Amino acid sequence: MSTNTTQVILHLGVGSFHRAHQAHYLQRLRERGDDSWALVGGNIRDDMPETIAALRAQGGAYTLETVTPRGDRSYALIRSIRRVLPFEGDHASIVAIASDPSTRIISFTVTEAGYFLDARDRLVLDAPDVDHDLRAVRRGGTARTLYGFLTLALRARKALGDDRVTLLCCDNLRHNGTRSRSGLMQFLAATQQTELAAWVRDHVTSPNSMVDRITPRPPSDLRARVLDATGREDAAPVMAESFAQWVIEDTFAGGRPAWERVGVEMVTSVEPYEEAKIRLLNATHSAIAWAGSLLGHRYIHEGASDERVIRIAHGYSADAIQCLLPSPMDLVRYRDEVLDRFRNVALADTNRRVTADSYAKLQGFVAPTIRERLARNRTIDGVANLPALYLAFLKRWSSGRLGWEYEDAAFPHEAARALCHSRDPAATLCGHAALWGEDAGDPRLIYAVQAAGARLEPLL
Repeated sequence: MSTNTTQVILHLGVGSFHRAHQAHYLQRLRERGDDSWALVGGNIRDDMPETIAALRAQGGAYTLETVTPRGDRSYALIRSIRRVLPFEGDHASIVAIASDPSTRIISFTVTEAGYFLDARDRLVLDAPDVDHDLRAVRRGGTARTLYGFLTLALRARKALGDDRVTLLCCDNLRHNGTRSRSGLMQFLAATQQTELAAWVRDHVTSPNSMVDRITPRPPSDLRARVLDATGREDAAPVMAESFAQWVIEDTFAGGRPAWERVGVEMVTSVEPYEEAKIRLLNATHSAIAWAGSLLGHRYIHEGASDERVIRIAHGYSADAIQCLLPSPMDLVRYRDEVLDRFRNVALADTNRRVTADSYAKLQGFVAPTIRERLARNRTIDGVANLPALYLAFLKRWSSGRLGWEYEDAAFPHEAARALCHSRDPAATLCGHAALWGEDAGDPRLIYAVQAAGARLEPLL
């Protein structure tokens, strides 16, 4: 893929969000005449085989449909992904791209659960996939996790020279660059990769970023809409809301695209932006999905238009906003804009999609507000509704009354069922150190979640 003029961003995880967000921004830059950067995409796990095959057959091109809250649709042909790699068990092709000098950025969207970090940002070494990779890196073998793959890729890159590279996390993870880097360094320490760890400290940066664009799973009629609107047969289209935001700390080791030309905010610190987004958008998104599922709704827009759900969302946001002050943002206005975006009927975003990986979302989006309010001796009545909703959601699933299979990479089904059938499920959930850290088992937390469950029961 090396050329004299084109520099490469290798992206791990070519799912819908990456193609509606990061690839969209690079496409906009191309349309402004800047063709100096290209994306190469691939997956490090053997998933999405049909999408990968379709993108490869289309040369990486696909259609992005965007929808405004008013229901207006528009279509763009995205060609910023120049090459899509097939999945290979030994990752040989993708490691070769990662170690190529033309590759200046390795970015990734592996979902919140793919970082295997507990509430204190410690790498969960006994997680099955992490344990597999610890052994694979020591003895030789394939990688299942981001850390295992990056170890292989950066080791190969180091062997070829001292080229600097940026690791750019694009997941909804608080302090995503700092935390993903911490997970990597802990993995390197656990595998005794001392020299590689020193090289990473000197040659690799990991800027934090904040990403935002609601991107539901492509609906079954999307291909027909694309054909009708554009005349193109597209086997891998994606759809998203018209709103998009990307804020990145400007600490790149080996250069970057001129993203600021197309609306990306390049800043010194993303913290106030990401905290507002994670606590007022992501946490509320999950709350609407849990509550909506319990009320018999299928879609996010249905829950976001249900006054019972909105009361829960407002009660939660009142607690969260107090933790976010002072802020450069108008937080009440931002909350209201978020709820308006959630009411976008045309997105048809499903509760099933949003509730996937709920355990990691509870850990990352909700638990920090609870921990901060407890530390300040503040009440947690509003925010306690969210773990109570999650628990009620789990119980509905465990009893076979949910209507779909709940998917959660960080919380195996057997553990979830054991929680639901424990003597006191609320106390058991509140005892999970992975969620609450040092506040696990705090009587104030247990009481608040139990009380919230009793308070919500008549509504649900």
